[in-house]
Amino acid sequence: MTAAQRLTTLVEHVRAAAGRVCPPERTASLVGEALRAYLPTRDVLTPAQLAGDPDSYTQHILHVEPDGLFSIVALVWLPGQATPIHDHLCWCVVGVVEGVESEVRYRLTERDGRACLVEDGVVENPSGSVCGFAPPGDIHRVRNVGTGTAVSIHVYGADISRVGTSIRRRYDLPAVPALR
Repeated sequence: MTAAQRLTTLVEHVRAAAGRVCPPERTASLVGEALRAYLPTRDVLTPAQLAGDPDSYTQHILHVEPDGLFSIVALVWLPGQATPIHDHLCWCVVGVVEGVESEVRYRLTERDGRACLVEDGVVENPSGSVCGFAPPGDIHRVRNVGTGTAVSIHVYGADISRVGTSIRRRYDLPAVPALR
């Protein structure tokens, strides 16, 4: 099966999962099952796209559903590149195609009368892994912790070609370890 055929098959299965009427967490779970079963390989990207950008991780839109129900996007991360701490506009499911992405999860709280973020866990997502989430409670930071390029496929419950990004809000607050 070619890369284009694999992507088409993924789109068909995501369409079936995302089109069901259910809560966002359930949609993310159903889309996660589809992505796990039909995770594309790095050959859905051109060599130029796979080269990455030394200044920032890069986003490549692979598919946007005509009615805006979902988008499939590839992110390419050079070693050490990371997102800001952020949350999302919509549900999201991520499949790591190549490399290892580390995700630090946070929760927003108040300490000493001031808003802050508390680390709520670290998850290592190696090649082949799939994870997902739905707002609220989706504050996190993702980083390529490997020595090579990382590639991941993201399925968002929004029209990324229209909104540009799935990031709703960036957090510039102190991050503190969880109280033990």
